[in-house]
Amino acid sequence: MSKLLRLVLSLFTMAVLNIGRAQQGPPGTAVNPLKDSTREIHLIRSDVLLFKKKDSNDLQILVGNVMLFQGKTYFQGDSVSLNKKLNTIEAFGNIHINDGDSVHIYGQYLIYYGNTKTASVKKKVRLTDGKATLTTEALDYDLNSKIGTYHNGGKVVNATSTLTSEEGYYYADTRDAYFKKNVKLVDPQYTMATDTLLYNANSQIATFVAPTTINDGKSIIHTSSGYYDLAKGLADFGSRPVIEDSTQYITADHIVFDKVSGKGHAEGKFFYRDTAQGVTVLSEVGDINRNEKTFLATVKPVMIIKQDNDSLYVTGDTLYSGIYRDSLSKVNKELVRDTVIGIDSMKANSADSIRFFQAFHHVRIFSDSMQAVGDSMFYSFKDSVFRLYKDPVMWARGSQLSGDTIYLFTKNKKPDRVEVFENAFAISRSNNEFFNQVKGNSIIGYFLDGEINYIRARGSAESLYYLQDEDSAYTGANYARADLINMYLEKRELKKITWVNEVEGGFYPVRMVPQERKIFRNFKWQEERRPKTRLELFE
Repeated sequence: MSKLLRLVLSLFTMAVLNIGRAQQGPPGTAVNPLKDSTREIHLIRSDVLLFKKKDSNDLQILVGNVMLFQGKTYFQGDSVSLNKKLNTIEAFGNIHINDGDSVHIYGQYLIYYGNTKTASVKKKVRLTDGKATLTTEALDYDLNSKIGTYHNGGKVVNATSTLTSEEGYYYADTRDAYFKKNVKLVDPQYTMATDTLLYNANSQIATFVAPTTINDGKSIIHTSSGYYDLAKGLADFGSRPVIEDSTQYITADHIVFDKVSGKGHAEGKFFYRDTAQGVTVLSEVGDINRNEKTFLATVKPVMIIKQDNDSLYVTGDTLYSGIYRDSLSKVNKELVRDTVIGIDSMKANSADSIRFFQAFHHVRIFSDSMQAVGDSMFYSFKDSVFRLYKDPVMWARGSQLSGDTIYLFTKNKKPDRVEVFENAFAISRSNNEFFNQVKGNSIIGYFLDGEINYIRARGSAESLYYLQDEDSAYTGANYARADLINMYLEKRELKKITWVNEVEGGFYPVRMVPQERKIFRNFKWQEERRPKTRLELFE
């Protein structure tokens, strides 16, 4: 038989086979291959079929409208070189891989190994699964594991978000993606930058395994572990994440956060700083509202108000802070009104973005020049006043003041004056035996360089002050009662005293002061309640 006749018969045979296979089509059509379609690559159609021998391999050259299949995977291209012996495809132009109608890959060049079911696609590559679209210049895809890999830069677009990275691994079955090197995610609601990121296209949950920065338009978030549900705005950050904006800095060992409401819960060395007003809060547990700029610190909370050389420390069982707004919620207004006895509630409503603090139960305050305790406290940067309630006591150097309520006015974050309301009592210890005392319905004291240098007692006022000679020997005590008593001091020594209206009293030798004059009614020297160091507040 001549070579020409054999060629004609071969072409005829292939044409018959192609007619039969041309009845096969994309997924959903009947396929009846002559051989095992799950292992071998088969031709469905082609406009032109040529045979070529290369390096002892018989190649089928397919040109125009080419379609092949292996199992449930279909391959299309402008021209294809099919190596039946090696079970490989090399395709050029308008490549389309349809993997089970779930994953579609497009490109301009393809090399496919049928035995291992691995594909390498290059030039304007696009992979889509209906949820997300990956574009890159070179993609390796394993049809067994349904994993796509790129190493020279890629972009994934999902709904409104775009993610770029130098390397990526896409798992089509689970729609998980693993991105590495210069990872950036951009969305109208946020941007994200990291070196390594895990992401699921179905759930839109990003999992962090490397230092990551998130900008959601309101805050900058730094984290290196946890996850972020980008669809719902819910986050769970670990490894001491940081949330900061122009006025706040927040960190803790672990933070759970809701972007929509701005609410978050922090545990483990909670740290809050108001950078605008120089206030820091430390605690083991904290609840925050980033949008309202409020927080509730529990479990050993300590507030630090920064001063030049004498920072002030405040602690209690619970510490709450918020800001005044014109649009202050009804709940917050009632909270402020119920807590702040004696404050004009309209002040709270008229101020804007002024921070206040509330401390509840076992309140203690410490600075080098002043200490105080009480059951509850309110402090506002609007007037810089500490308001202490329920058995409060305050100490300034050698002086102790107590009453039903104490207002401590500060100026430049330093004590300026103190007002004591109802059952007001001021005591200073002269020695182990003698106590100088002033009491009245109310007391006002003024500070100079951290020392009280002026005291005014009003309403059924009484005073007892021990006098010393030039050798500091005690000579006697001066007792007096009046409607108003003014006392002027210098370096804790009495320099001048005046009594106003209905004055009575007198001078007693030091050993002849009557017992009822020596210790006034309701006298309490409460040194044991006084914080001795700032470290006590952290215990």
